[in-house]
Amino acid sequence: MILSDSDFEAISQGTHASPHDHLGMHRLKDGGLVVRALLPLAKAVVAVPLESVSKSVIPLRRIGDSDLFEGLADQECEIFPYDLAITWGSGEQWRTRDPFSFPPTINDEDLFLFGKGNERSIYEKLGAHPRTIDGVQGTSFAVWAPNAMRVSVVGDFNGWDGRHHPMRVMGKSGVWEIFAPGCGVGSHYKFQILTQKGQLMEKTDPFGFFFEIAPKTASIVWNNTQFDWSDQEWIFQRESRSPRDQPMSIYELHLGSWRKNRDGRSYSYLKIASHLIDYVHQMGFTHVEFMPVAEHAYYPSWGYQVTGFYAPSSRYGSPDEFQYLVNELHAAGIGIIIDWVPAHFPKDEWALINFDGTPLFEDPDPLRGESPDWGTAVFNYGRPEISNFISANARFWCDVFHVDGLRMDAVASMLYLDYSRDKGQWEPNIHGGNENLEAVDLIQKTNHLVHSEFPGVATIAEESTAWPKVTQEATSGGLGFTFKWNMGWMHDTLKYFQIESKKRPPHQGDLTFASAYREHENYVLPLSHDEVVHEKRSLLERMPGNAFEQFANLRVLYGYQWLFTGKPLLFMGGEFGQRSEWDENGEIDWACLESESFSLGLQNWVKDLNRLYKDEPALWIRESSCHSFYWIDCSDDSNSIFSFIRQTPDCSRCILTILNLTSRGHERYRVGLPQPGFWGEVLNSDSEYYQGGNLGNSGGLMSQEIPWHDQPWSAEFILPGLSCSVFLHG
Repeated sequence: MILSDSDFEAISQGTHASPHDHLGMHRLKDGGLVVRALLPLAKAVVAVPLESVSKSVIPLRRIGDSDLFEGLADQECEIFPYDLAITWGSGEQWRTRDPFSFPPTINDEDLFLFGKGNERSIYEKLGAHPRTIDGVQGTSFAVWAPNAMRVSVVGDFNGWDGRHHPMRVMGKSGVWEIFAPGCGVGSHYKFQILTQKGQLMEKTDPFGFFFEIAPKTASIVWNNTQFDWSDQEWIFQRESRSPRDQPMSIYELHLGSWRKNRDGRSYSYLKIASHLIDYVHQMGFTHVEFMPVAEHAYYPSWGYQVTGFYAPSSRYGSPDEFQYLVNELHAAGIGIIIDWVPAHFPKDEWALINFDGTPLFEDPDPLRGESPDWGTAVFNYGRPEISNFISANARFWCDVFHVDGLRMDAVASMLYLDYSRDKGQWEPNIHGGNENLEAVDLIQKTNHLVHSEFPGVATIAEESTAWPKVTQEATSGGLGFTFKWNMGWMHDTLKYFQIESKKRPPHQGDLTFASAYREHENYVLPLSHDEVVHEKRSLLERMPGNAFEQFANLRVLYGYQWLFTGKPLLFMGGEFGQRSEWDENGEIDWACLESESFSLGLQNWVKDLNRLYKDEPALWIRESSCHSFYWIDCSDDSNSIFSFIRQTPDCSRCILTILNLTSRGHERYRVGLPQPGFWGEVLNSDSEYYQGGNLGNSGGLMSQEIPWHDQPWSAEFILPGLSCSVFLHG
């Protein structure tokens, strides 16, 4: 045996960090060649040359009682490619290339950039990648586990035996690598990790592209480059325009509970495509927003406890079937936003937690490493490799799946060291503040990466505090998001609408406060899934009054949402006013469209709001500017009537909205007007088409040269009770 006792023992015991240094074919100091193979359960092994018949086969003999085989070439020559011809103890015979005869598939520059946190496409280097090397088909595996004693890839291609494919560590990078000949797309695998404490663990791939359906947990080898995209024109158009100056009305949905098959199973990516496209077109939304699609083992988490950050959930199909869904949405002119969750991850022992036997992905500081709200682990944002994992993940969804927007979940929990923590449960940063400086840096870096490499893609912050400059560039001290969810608008507006109409006069300020800060950020106005769960009741059930009044209130609420400044977002089921809370195990209440005429009327109202919204640039172009919006009057608290203007920058298109938020109607209510001429009534929520009382202004009215509300003209309007009336000039 031409091998040191220590190396022999380490290889035999599966603790050697660099098995490639000794396994495979190597030149000896005296000029000869040696071939070594670690083959548990093998009976006999022969190395068979591939290049020339002049080279002889090399029989390998078992070393003692170990699983290690070794053989010497009987002639001097250069290292040459060879197969291993293996006879197993069962008598079965295999012929395969030796996995230890291949050079590394990840280079020093990749590893250097990863160590600095700057390898933008690290998902193309780490993980599992089917490829052909020297004519041999197989899969290269690479995983970051810097504190492991040994890492092996195990799977259905090697009997889940960690002795077959021990990986080599690449210098000081902490990355382990191996090429497995014969392992291809569809193979199931995990990484077997031997910790410094001698514990043997099996972990799923942090960069895995595809996973078994829960409760199974294996990763699956997949090729994300095989899908034939046809959305080049969509991407070209997206790159040429700013999402801030485009119409964006968003339909938020949960893939598992939008529609069900007759057997109760959720629609697949393939099946939902045509149904969703038809419905979104019918409703007039410009975008869909999927609650998290990344793989998650715990279905009731709705996707917010991610176990596979680089994989769309296998519950609904394969990655290329999700690519098909996105491609079809783009072909239909519909944008796609996904919820993205970089703030935390669950503690499933087979996933990221304690990945190499130490706190690796999670922050090792006990005051930072766990989220008190969710009992989940918090990423170590300050470590370059983790920062790289997260920022590259944002790029991944834009690159591989062509998404048009990332809505970043729970941003506030990332920004503040004291988020949901009491005194003594957190420590200030180096400047004595409560800002998480590493998280801020990561957010700025990620937004810059997405916007610079994928022009037109929107990043959206769910940020629930008054953190300044969320949607300003990092160069100006901002976080760099395209939009911010306006949580204040949502809370204040819902609080107001839940009050009985006769009790609303003292609460006028709840509805107007959002206008005081509307120019501070670029906003999305969300009525999201969070507002229709956990006994908050559905939006309809939160409206006061009888059924007629509830639906009338909801129509006015949506009118205010669509016509105020900000991109409107509505969660599925809200568009027709389902009465029950959302249940992820069921589906939205489609039946009420047949049994409840008010629901059909509300659905028609949302359709027409979307139609007007898309047709009128006054509702979406430069909407955070001071000229886009102003109140005509918001001081009539005795009648709870509000009136405001939306207009284009050149004032060529001007829209007047009047909200009457009590049940008392008015036949001659004078409102000031900024321009003379005819003001056409383009929407009236009280129309019988929407199941209202059918009072209105007969298509519009002419202005009168009577100054009112500090405006040079005015007119007397008919205002039905609990109504939203919309008039267009221009």
